[in-house]
Amino acid sequence: MTPGHVFIVGAGPGDPGLVTVAGVRAIGAADVVLYDALSAPALLRHARPGAELVYVGKRAGQHALPQEAIEALIVRRALEGATVCRLKGGDPFVFGRGGEEALACRRARVPFTVVPGVTSAIAAPAYAGVPVTHRDLAASFLVVTGNESGDDGETTIDWHAAARAETLVILMGVATLEANMARLVAAGLDPATPVACVRWGTRPDQEVLRGTVATIADEARRVGLKSPVVTVVGAVATLADELAWFEPGPLAGKRIVVTRARAQASDLAAMLEALGAYVVEAPVITVHPRPENIATDCVSGCWDWIVFTSANGVDAFFQALDGAGLDTRSLGGVKVAAVGEATAGALRARGVRPDFVPSRATSEMLAAELPRVHGARVYLPVSSLTDDRLSQALRKRGAHVDQVAAYENVPEALDAERLRGVLEADAVAFTSASTARNLRAALGDAELPAGARLVSIGAQTSASVREHFGRVDREAVEPTLDALVAAIREVLA
Repeated sequence: MTPGHVFIVGAGPGDPGLVTVAGVRAIGAADVVLYDALSAPALLRHARPGAELVYVGKRAGQHALPQEAIEALIVRRALEGATVCRLKGGDPFVFGRGGEEALACRRARVPFTVVPGVTSAIAAPAYAGVPVTHRDLAASFLVVTGNESGDDGETTIDWHAAARAETLVILMGVATLEANMARLVAAGLDPATPVACVRWGTRPDQEVLRGTVATIADEARRVGLKSPVVTVVGAVATLADELAWFEPGPLAGKRIVVTRARAQASDLAAMLEALGAYVVEAPVITVHPRPENIATDCVSGCWDWIVFTSANGVDAFFQALDGAGLDTRSLGGVKVAAVGEATAGALRARGVRPDFVPSRATSEMLAAELPRVHGARVYLPVSSLTDDRLSQALRKRGAHVDQVAAYENVPEALDAERLRGVLEADAVAFTSASTARNLRAALGDAELPAGARLVSIGAQTSASVREHFGRVDREAVEPTLDALVAAIREVLA
């Protein structure tokens, strides 16, 4: 078998906007994406539908897979013919072990491409207002790892050289911060030298701690500083206050779980991220279109109305049309209704302008307000889980309704990394009754944090959240993403 191709991609320092164009293309081309703990989850939205997403990250004391196993997995999948994207935080060749993975590919004769990333050594200080070089303060900088040590436990860093650096950038090393500062002093560095520690640099939950070589370890203990941290030692650290520019937004530091299917999660996630939230995408639903259930042989001749209650129904219907060799022209004189603006937008993206959208985006208002219903033939492509309340309401108004299961909502399990994110949530956004039911099943015996706020998009969803979690903390004033985001802001204020 001809081997596939491996892309070793730098995901950047945390802000998903800092990934390169080449990195996005590599993610989108991959059959399998092996991603790290420090690569932004939002980048996984660039993966194509059906791509396999595998968490192989390392945290302090917690490794999903040892490095040798990661390299073996990369090679094995490539030798099976897959296009593999190895997505790594920062730059893969800056303390990222990307060189080791590239060598593993070379030994196995697997072709590979290295896509550099923006390194946190420069980006994290920049987001904290610290330039690693400055005309008046530093003409050079040195980058070292804070965790590197020899077999005998002694450091392999030349700390005398580090102490002479105009700007010293230390990646990682929270656990060794005190020891490293002591090494610098022992090597001759002035204990009064300014220091800035940047945790989760470039992310909405970024934290900056200021001090000196003599005081920073005590300050870190006082505030409970945890990894990942980039530490900057040198005169440039004094600029952190004057040049501070990064304003992460009203939801800064809040971890919000989005439970929509992966294909639908991006809009809601992007809206929350724009407000500074850290979004955990926990897609407990996978949507499977069932175009074979959709009648396409006499669309314009059989129906007066086609009523869409979701973007998934739109996608399934037009997938069926395409499979039958048809397009929007087959709609002819049939009128099209959408339950709300999100569904209407999905129709417009297909070149179809809905003839009717109710005044409120609910099935109840759709059934009450749909015009010219008496005697009309109504086609209703919906989820396999949809009950018959809309159909019955339309029939009571004299319509002849044919409801079909255009797609299925299939439960999806959560991998260990997503489960960990859910269990650290400040809020969980539920967008349908099935997301509540499926999240409860995906959690197993685990429970959501007691302080996590449960926010629902509408009444039916709220009923399901109460059934499976015992409470709802806030319900959107109307069933739209804008209203759902507003409800999340209110409940976390």
